[in-house]
Amino acid sequence: MEQTSGDDAAVTLIRSTLAEAVRRLDAAGARDEALAEFVPRHRKLLITREPVLRPVGRVWRLGVLLLDRQGVLRATGAIIRATAPGRPAYQSQSAETRRAYRAAAQRGHFPDGEAVNYDAAIIDLDAASLRASTGPVFVRDGRALVRWNATTPDADAVAFDGYLAERVGLLTDPPQGA
Repeated sequence: MEQTSGDDAAVTLIRSTLAEAVRRLDAAGARDEALAEFVPRHRKLLITREPVLRPVGRVWRLGVLLLDRQGVLRATGAIIRATAPGRPAYQSQSAETRRAYRAAAQRGHFPDGEAVNYDAAIIDLDAASLRASTGPVFVRDGRALVRWNATTPDADAVAFDGYLAERVGLLTDPPQGA
């Protein structure tokens, strides 16, 4: 597919909207969350290292998107609350998997109760990547759009700038009682 000036304008809109979002969120002191990289169990110098969620930064959660202070946009991946992992209960495979990730977060030295995001892929903000994207942010016919749900068809996606403005507003001026 040939690159169009409309798609370039959409990418410019995305970048400027992200810059404004970072400015607003930072100025408001909006609540952010930890971003981590999962490092699986491995051997180093004959010593077995257990899996760990290694801290890599802080991000604002904006629905299906994560945004850091440098304007890097990521697709929301997985999240775990850093708490004591507890003992194995063998109730279900998913419960044991969550327990293992809580233990990995604890080894990453995250404070108790901290929300830790991981497996959050960076979204390439160039026209070609966004035209071909099947992720949450994409460009179609010169419009920047967001799939607010992975199963949302392109026709039901929402405008990127409106989506981001709403999500930033929820963090900078949360509803009473939130």
